[in-house]
Amino acid sequence: MIVAFSVTPLGVGEEVGEYVADAVRVVRESGLPNRTDAMFTTVEGDWDAVMDVVKRAVAAVEERAPRVSLVLQADIRPGVSDGMTSKMETVERHLAGG
Repeated sequence: MIVAFSVTPLGVGEEVGEYVADAVRVVRESGLPNRTDAMFTTVEGDWDAVMDVVKRAVAAVEERAPRVSLVLQADIRPGVSDGMTSKMETVERHLAGG
């Protein structure tokens, strides 16, 4: 399963990077394959492992913010591993004309 999610602290002002870093730190320390960009963090693994990481990332932000917003999108495809990489390789192959 691949999950793209965004955790946003509410009620802390406009500068939220420090709070988001707390969530990303949890993801990176999980050992699961992951990527972070300007909008989402993507993590890959089995259902329980991924949802545990999301829950802990939200909790890390919740420790310091009075309210937290979570946006989550999941690609649930049993039997597929390394989907984050293989999906992008397929797109790049098509972009290259192959």
